[in-house]
Amino acid sequence: MEQNLLIYNTLTRGKELFKPLHAPNVGMYVCGPTVYGDPHLGHARPAITFDILFRYLKHLGYKVRYVRNITDVGHLEHDADEGDDKIEKKARLEQLEPMEIAQHYTNRYHTAMEALNVLPPSIEPHATGHIIEQEELVKQILANGYAYESNGSIYFDVEKYDHDHKYGILSGRNLKDIINNSRELAGVGEKRNQADFALWKKAQPEHIMRWPSPWSEGFPGWHCECTAMGRKYLGSHFDIHGGGMDLVFPHHECEIAQAVASQGDQMVHYWMHNNMITINGQKMGKSLGNFITLEQFFTGEHKSLTQAYSPMTIRFFILSAHYRSTVDFSDDALKASEKGLEKLTTAIADLGRVPVSDSCDAETEQFVKALRQRCYDALNDDLQTQLVISYLFEACRVINTLLDHKAKICADCLQELSSTMRLFAFNLLGLKDERSANNGAFEKAFDKVMDLVLDWRSQAKTAKDWTTSDRIRDALSEAGIEVKDTKDGVTWKLNK
Repeated sequence: MEQNLLIYNTLTRGKELFKPLHAPNVGMYVCGPTVYGDPHLGHARPAITFDILFRYLKHLGYKVRYVRNITDVGHLEHDADEGDDKIEKKARLEQLEPMEIAQHYTNRYHTAMEALNVLPPSIEPHATGHIIEQEELVKQILANGYAYESNGSIYFDVEKYDHDHKYGILSGRNLKDIINNSRELAGVGEKRNQADFALWKKAQPEHIMRWPSPWSEGFPGWHCECTAMGRKYLGSHFDIHGGGMDLVFPHHECEIAQAVASQGDQMVHYWMHNNMITINGQKMGKSLGNFITLEQFFTGEHKSLTQAYSPMTIRFFILSAHYRSTVDFSDDALKASEKGLEKLTTAIADLGRVPVSDSCDAETEQFVKALRQRCYDALNDDLQTQLVISYLFEACRVINTLLDHKAKICADCLQELSSTMRLFAFNLLGLKDERSANNGAFEKAFDKVMDLVLDWRSQAKTAKDWTTSDRIRDALSEAGIEVKDTKDGVTWKLNK
């Protein structure tokens, strides 16, 4: 399929034409969750963002190997090198094995992703399953002179690396200032410089999660896992590495340094990062205590929520903004997303009720023929999902106009309109009509009855028989069916 995809490369700070290194194969690695708590809205955004990219690349004909890791060791409580391991701390509090904690929350994460209609990755490696690969990475960096041992721990020598290459190319930070400032702390702790980061940490006696190594019984530094697992499953050079913008520094910056220090050149061609979800301007996350779990969204059991919101409402909310823009959460924004999703799915369902004519009027034909490429153009321009949604809303208005007999459409154009809307709404944006589980013979029959009732009402209005028209509308309202007369036509829905 001939489509030129432009994606924003964080490394070069601009949009680049996507040219995979091993076309038509694409290697994509995305940082997954640290599994020590229930998944929240902040977890949903990168999962959905890169699900869109995964879906679209496959649609364009690429064979995609999508790797999304599970962090189940090495992510420490205070920073990348100090404090308690988050999973181990949770295990001690609940008196469980760390792997019980990791498995429990991995299962919870998978359940949430399935509800959000996020496709599973090709491979989902766990950090604990790749200790050997991480040790080998550390050995390579040591052998090349970019790391040092200190009391059984191994640290990356940022100062030496910065002298030979440059540390900070992804984030744009000037690490020389940080290195100079850290000299005052020389001799304090195990590091030569405070900017150095752990590749391997010697385990303290109370530390549960530990493995043997040439240096000590310990565990790998947090940054090692993605470099080691990305290389194992995608090779020493692969196309896309993604994650949240909060990972640019230090995590992804350290990954670049590790790759160059171990193999001599960069491993990743395109770096992509989604922006944050905020609450009152603050990043949503566990560390700030302002997060709302996805389960709380689905049940409505949170003080910030006035009702429950379906998984597809959450997905629609996230896709309604460009992935590189900040999205500020509010209950009102979710209510607007719920209405928008309902409008879209109702219009697609209503395509089956659109009357077919022998020919199209010029305006309808022009719109239908341009819609598919307009949607492609939006996705090709750095995955502008919010534009795709706006174009599909335009199609909703066209459908209502057709239902109200204010425009005409032929069978071929109706088929094209239906195909385009379903392709982009369902296949590529990954939305689902959550009413579809109940769609069966009864609902199809009900739709036909509604068509008949609304046609009677339309005839009454044409004859200016307002009494009959209003009586039909009021009877439907009592039955829980809301009928709306709009400038584009008549719509109806079942109230909750």
